[in-house]
Amino acid sequence: MNVHPQIAAALQAMEEADLPAIESLDPAGARALLDGISRARESEPAEVKAVEMRTAPGPLGDIPLRVYWPKADGPHGVVVFFHGGGHVIGSLDSHDAIARNLCAGAEAVVVSVDYRMGPEHRFPAPVDDCWAAVQWVHANAADLGADADRIAVAGDSAGGNLAAVIALMARDAGGPELKLQVLVYPVTDYGFSGESYKTYAKGYGLLTDKAMLWFRDHYLNDATEAADWRASPLLAGRLDGLAPALAVVAGCDVLCDDGDRYAAALHAAGSPVEHVKYDGMIHGFFGMAPDVDDAVAAQALVCARLRDAFKR
Repeated sequence: MNVHPQIAAALQAMEEADLPAIESLDPAGARALLDGISRARESEPAEVKAVEMRTAPGPLGDIPLRVYWPKADGPHGVVVFFHGGGHVIGSLDSHDAIARNLCAGAEAVVVSVDYRMGPEHRFPAPVDDCWAAVQWVHANAADLGADADRIAVAGDSAGGNLAAVIALMARDAGGPELKLQVLVYPVTDYGFSGESYKTYAKGYGLLTDKAMLWFRDHYLNDATEAADWRASPLLAGRLDGLAPALAVVAGCDVLCDDGDRYAAALHAAGSPVEHVKYDGMIHGFFGMAPDVDDAVAAQALVCARLRDAFKR
């Protein structure tokens, strides 16, 4: 599959910038690389009413949260958002523009979770923090000007993995009932079994097959944990009875098959799922608004589906 011309221009700019490969860096260097790329984007995110730092109690201390409120009158639905970055890199800042755009576009409170990451805090620490954050949001929704009965989870890449896992945990725990799970090019199988790992192994941006191996080895305690459904939700014993899902997939991405296969598995299990693939897009395109038209379209789609879900 050929990349979209707008993505080809972005790849050319990356090549001219001579960015180092993620797998050639230590975690601190990789985090600095992503943060630098995020700062270099000269996008103007949507305006929101207010932004405030909060904390939620977690297994090993307080979990920082960045809460965004929309300009529209409430009470609102609330989106618990998990940033991407392979469970190793990424931050509230690297995904700040996405969070603001979702807040304004969905007219919802967005709670962005600064979960612990590997290698300092390996699996299942990120899962535990995200689950604690969702429980806190449910218990404190009224204080946030939100409706405890209208909660969604969302995330990109590793964040999409966490959103999928949290949806499974919420089902098994009997709540909170989620209105939607938004899975943007999610990691769903740390066994790396998809053909897209070969087709898009390199040459399609920073996320390569070797980078995924680097992420896995810094996140999991050992490779055998890839069989745990909390790391690889595709391997969960049951995928029925889950919150409706929106799976957004990039066509030219090592994780393309992860998204495709998870959407197919949800459908086969009888869980409602909408599967949307953006041909010619690479991993990370969702954050490239407004420079990439499909990024704008994908964010608008997610916002529309969140608004619809919160009306139910």
